[in-house]
Amino acid sequence: MSRDDLSRRRVMRLAGKGLGLALLGAGVWGCAPEDEPSEGTATREPGGGGNKDPFTTPPAGTAPQPLWQAPAANDGLVGNDAIAVVGDMVIVSGDPLVARDIATGKEAWSRKGVTTPGASLLIGSGTLYLASAEYDGNVIGLDPATGKETWRSRLGSQYAEPRPIAVDDDHIYVTGGILDKDFRTPDNVVAAIDTTSGKVVWREQRDHGTEETGITAVAVGGRLVYTDYRENVTVRDTRTGRQIWTKKIGRSNHSEFAVHEDLVILADGGRLRAFKLADGTEHWSLAAEEFSRFNGPAVLDGVLYVSDSVHGLWAIDPATGKKNWHNTDLLEAAFPWKFAKVGKTLYGATEFDEKGGVHAFDAASGKLRWTYNDGTGDIQKWYLTAQGKRLAALHGKKVTALPAV
Repeated sequence: MSRDDLSRRRVMRLAGKGLGLALLGAGVWGCAPEDEPSEGTATREPGGGGNKDPFTTPPAGTAPQPLWQAPAANDGLVGNDAIAVVGDMVIVSGDPLVARDIATGKEAWSRKGVTTPGASLLIGSGTLYLASAEYDGNVIGLDPATGKETWRSRLGSQYAEPRPIAVDDDHIYVTGGILDKDFRTPDNVVAAIDTTSGKVVWREQRDHGTEETGITAVAVGGRLVYTDYRENVTVRDTRTGRQIWTKKIGRSNHSEFAVHEDLVILADGGRLRAFKLADGTEHWSLAAEEFSRFNGPAVLDGVLYVSDSVHGLWAIDPATGKKNWHNTDLLEAAFPWKFAKVGKTLYGATEFDEKGGVHAFDAASGKLRWTYNDGTGDIQKWYLTAQGKRLAALHGKKVTALPAV
């Protein structure tokens, strides 16, 4: 059978599976529905325990029991960063913004009315940076251990509400609309604010027609890299704000991308493309199967992992674009969009699919080991992060800690 025939068969099977689910209604895969934890309280599960409790590896094909579960105020508006781990704290976006001990689930602090709806959690040099909930043009910094405000700055009165997009050891990077005489924002800037002094280091106006929303950004190695709804990928010098290069890509891209050494790697529809950070020249390109497109990639422990729209999972050498493995046996599993890796296991959180959840894969082969689903039937996307031997997953109005086994 040819590669094209195999791709067509996989697409037809997916289409048929989607129709069947629509007729049958929402189902649950992986476990039976669980009791909802009471508001504000973490519920300890049979597999749970403190820092010294051993984790028991479940039988093959069986997901582990949660260590604890707790309610969350997730508003479903956050793009990529709705949950984060800093030290022993797992912080969950929402109103209130809540931090919990990742080992026990005990609430460490809670702040209501501290940031805007849909705020991403950006952490740099031990500080959590957020747009102020007062819509006063301020960017604030919180101590992740206590939730107390430790830093505040302002882009300027001539700019609309700044939106933090990336952070490194020296700067917090924001976008902000330029207010005209009618208080509209036809144009916008990208700016860097010093995280020590709070002073604006540089401010650069973006091209007319660009938007300050829909931006995915990373600051690394002296470069600020971002994509947007207008099908651009742009690289700037983090010290001066000077635009080094910008390039049109084939489709709107606001999913995650990866920066590896001197390359920025992103999904461009049916291709993965790697560009040189220095000048934007294309270093390598890899095609997906026919009729499919890639999702956002991640580089973990020197390997690039990415899923595609026909439920394939890929492991790729990020330096060359050469395929390590490609698992095409995941038609019954929702594809992951967010990745974490602990030891020899790759974990993936899925998007909008009632059969989704947290997948565990053998990182060496891509074989699916188990899937955890919280049983709620909620089709909101899952978010995932890892710390030590624990995973923290956010789904709808619930945060769950799992052992990384």
